[in-house]
Amino acid sequence: MSTLLERRYGVCGNLEPLATEKDDTFLIRGESSGYLVKVSPPDEEAMVVALQTAAMRFLEGSAPELPVQRVKLTVEGDDHVVVDLRDGGTRILRVFDFVDGPVLAGTNPDRDQLAKVGEMLGRVDLALARFAHPADQRILVWDIRHFHRLTGLIDHTPSAEHRRLARDVFRLFQDALHPRLGELDMQVIHGDYSPHNVVVDPHSDDFVTGVIDFGDTVRSAVIFDPAVTMANLVGRASDDPWRDASAFIAGYERVRPIRESELPLLPVAALARLTLRALITNWRAERVPARREYLLAHAKDDWTNVARAMAAPRDDVVSQLQEDRS
Repeated sequence: MSTLLERRYGVCGNLEPLATEKDDTFLIRGESSGYLVKVSPPDEEAMVVALQTAAMRFLEGSAPELPVQRVKLTVEGDDHVVVDLRDGGTRILRVFDFVDGPVLAGTNPDRDQLAKVGEMLGRVDLALARFAHPADQRILVWDIRHFHRLTGLIDHTPSAEHRRLARDVFRLFQDALHPRLGELDMQVIHGDYSPHNVVVDPHSDDFVTGVIDFGDTVRSAVIFDPAVTMANLVGRASDDPWRDASAFIAGYERVRPIRESELPLLPVAALARLTLRALITNWRAERVPARREYLLAHAKDDWTNVARAMAAPRDDVVSQLQEDRS
């Protein structure tokens, strides 16, 4: 691969493998800068990879002020390289500028910093509202739109208490959100604006210095984009489980206000996403042992946080969101 990178990208250096969910990912450090190298999974369609790349390049062109990770072009001006496999298949190799710094998951942000994280996603969503791609209607298991179809995952959960929690969340989703899916604002969204995909600088006034990993880009309900982040923030404060998520949403709404009719659905969507990750994690860890450590590390507190979040009355949570936005 080193020879290919030097020939097609003019990039030299040692390749350091990084743990990720799907792609084979490497960090390569040159003399003056670093690059992230991603090789798509063998089963990922070329059009889906093209969607991810197109979204990043669209944002670079339409909103260059946003700190979205940049796609590095080949010496011929292409945004990817097709790698032929010995079995006749192909994989897509792409190179991105490496965004250095800690990710949000490794910091302890205050309310103002969480609001800035929300503001950044609001800006990304506003910019993506004008983006379209032939593959943006793809079916993605992480898309909260399809949560109600995944009840079978409960059977793969060993804990009886966790199964009970999951059924409660599925019931809530079916009653409160599923009937409203057709009414929600839709557009292409980032899809995985999690604390692991937000690079920050705690000493900077802007706080957010990078938005990375567009691997889950999809056309879906807009509120499902901030719901992903909320799912990663709920439960962190045991005495006030929705506090951090509410601070984040307050920042998001400064940039992209959420319709009054959609606001009560946000906590439901966040609970669905958190439950989905808890259900999928062990299921995938059993089937892909090479990524087991990475998967389990990202979801170790999920069931505890689901329980904490479910214990808070939903009307109180919505009131908290409304108060923090004002």
